[in-house]
Amino acid sequence: MRTSHGKTVMLLIILFSVVLTSKAQTDRSVTVYQYRRVPNDKVDEFIKRETTYWSKVAEHAVKNKTMTFWALLEKQGDYDMPNTSNYLFINTFPDIDKVGDVFASPEKITGVPYAKMETNSLSTTTSQLFLHGENWEQAASANPAKDFNYVVMIYHNTNYPDSLIGLEKTYWAPFVKKAMDNKQTPQMAWGNAAVLSPSGDNIKFNTVSYDLYKTLQNALMPTWDPKVEFPNEALGKINSIEINRRGSVVYRVVKVVAAQ
Repeated sequence: MRTSHGKTVMLLIILFSVVLTSKAQTDRSVTVYQYRRVPNDKVDEFIKRETTYWSKVAEHAVKNKTMTFWALLEKQGDYDMPNTSNYLFINTFPDIDKVGDVFASPEKITGVPYAKMETNSLSTTTSQLFLHGENWEQAASANPAKDFNYVVMIYHNTNYPDSLIGLEKTYWAPFVKKAMDNKQTPQMAWGNAAVLSPSGDNIKFNTVSYDLYKTLQNALMPTWDPKVEFPNEALGKINSIEINRRGSVVYRVVKVVAAQ
């Protein structure tokens, strides 16, 4: 026999699935997360090439509207550092089928031979995922260039990814937006995304949320104003459809190129 709480959760799942399906029909952008492992002795050259040359390629693509976002993030700490990725690229494309246009003529854009700017020989791609960005909120006073320095990537696993995204939009987004605007938290921005591919038992998450901070201290140990009243009932609904404990990783923002 299904309880009233179970009925409520199922109704919410259906509702948010319908809402998000409608949204997906209007926004068909795809974000690529590419995780790289860079040996310690190649880190300096890797960062130099990416921030000097490939950021220019990204700027050109943003200007031509074949890309809307490019970012290089550096992982802060890990439990198995020799065998895991230590850098993450986040690239968003309005049309994923035109990615070839973005990277077709890098030498022409940068004026540098490809051999002097490529970074594949300096790194190993450990995994690549396709996601769809869903929601975004930032503090009214936020200055992205100065305030978005560290990102806490939070990985969620659920049987109902669309519903989890929808619940976060309905309950968490307005709550954290108000707290950020009122300076009741050092957090400067929040967003989430759904994993499109790959999927399956080997993939331990199917949605991602991200919290942005100005300092590493705040990213590691965020504080809240004691007067803040958390939406506990709403958080309970979100937690009820998550399968297991969330994972999280802190990254330093190395460089970002974004459409205005």
